[in-house]
Amino acid sequence: MSSITADGRAAPAVNDAGSDVGPLEQKHLQYANYRAVAGSTELTKTHWHIATANALGWGFDGMDGVIFALISPMVIKEFQLSLPEYRSGMQIALFVGIAGLYFWPWLADRYGRRTLLAVNIALFSLLMPVAALSPTFTVFVIARSLLFFALNGEWSLGSMLVAETWPARLRGRVISITRSAWCLGATLAGAITGLVAANYGWRIAVMVPGVIALLAIYIRSTCPESPYWVRAQDRKRRISETLARGGTVNDDDSAWFGKAQSVGIRQVFMPDVLPSTLVALFVACASTCIYGTVGAWMPLYLSTEKHWSTAEYSLFYVFYGLCGFLGLCLVGWLIDKIGRRRTFIVTLIEGAIFMTLWVYSEDRALLWAFGLAWCLGFLGFWGPSTTLTAEIFPTRIRGAANGVVWAIAYFVGFVLFPFVSIALQQRTGSFALAFLCIPVLMIAMAIGVYLFVPEHSGKELNEISE
Repeated sequence: MSSITADGRAAPAVNDAGSDVGPLEQKHLQYANYRAVAGSTELTKTHWHIATANALGWGFDGMDGVIFALISPMVIKEFQLSLPEYRSGMQIALFVGIAGLYFWPWLADRYGRRTLLAVNIALFSLLMPVAALSPTFTVFVIARSLLFFALNGEWSLGSMLVAETWPARLRGRVISITRSAWCLGATLAGAITGLVAANYGWRIAVMVPGVIALLAIYIRSTCPESPYWVRAQDRKRRISETLARGGTVNDDDSAWFGKAQSVGIRQVFMPDVLPSTLVALFVACASTCIYGTVGAWMPLYLSTEKHWSTAEYSLFYVFYGLCGFLGLCLVGWLIDKIGRRRTFIVTLIEGAIFMTLWVYSEDRALLWAFGLAWCLGFLGFWGPSTTLTAEIFPTRIRGAANGVVWAIAYFVGFVLFPFVSIALQQRTGSFALAFLCIPVLMIAMAIGVYLFVPEHSGKELNEISE
């Protein structure tokens, strides 16, 4: 039984650790969990451990993002902040978080995917109590910045580990379905805010996710390293040692080695990778711009303009997360059945229609009905979005490329775009126009996906790029 290596050749069977197997892979083949994903396309318990680990990471990301959004009215009130002051503080944190978006995946190209994923989540567990104990808004911003930096690697690391271990026929659905755990984390954040923050204050509420995140121990103990990454390291070592001895290598190895030795930002914009980079940048930037307004301002919008209590909008977030979970699970099934592009477009159009109806609704029942309806497409489109950026780049720079793409997208969507939202709110006295920008962007993204995004459903990673 064999699989495809990072350089496009058949890998030796896991029970035949012969000379074709590099020294690093020989070391990893000693472990049953690595053998379970290195030499077979059949599903094993290890595949499910990897999927669970990725889901946990996304769940913690959902708790982190949503719980800080939900408590924003309380933080603004306690520290006596204006809306622009609070926005500026959060944008400082976002700037620091951008560094984490590049740093962790870049590091993963050098040291592997598995351990860094666990480190991300462990740091999240340690830093949440620091944010909860902040005596001033300045300290709160510093703690929030470190949290952003620590957890932002999850955007790429978990999806890369899944993409590099799961069979191609299932890759899209498992990335999307594990991505849906973000929604469960958001649901849990809504429950925590409604039950804990409303009764005991936001500080106690922020501590709860930190305790839950101790599950990072599970990730480190059950997940193997990516065979794609291991084989790429062995190939690099083999070529390097051959050249050091004065030997020669074939043209393919020589070209690959020259690229692999210069991993980093420059590599992502070289001619052979640039088309993939531009497609991924379009998808990622559109995704973050679409999400930016809801992620940052929906609790404040519901609180100040729709006059919902903390308990009510927290309850809405519980169902918001559950609907998003269902949407991502459905999308996960669809993207491997009817393709990435079609599923992308359908979810974007659905979300755009119901978001528009939601903004214009004043009746409470309609706000709930349309709000939960747009959650399906609004959160569902993240399945094909993160699948595309996880699979479109070569193994040698998959981490660095994902880091560059999502760091730029984060800056565009979460740092620059809030200036548009706040400017519209300050000019009109309402967030309504800012929220109406979302369906416009979703339709624009659907058109862009139709015109520019390639179909990768069912393809091995080396068929997509090498």
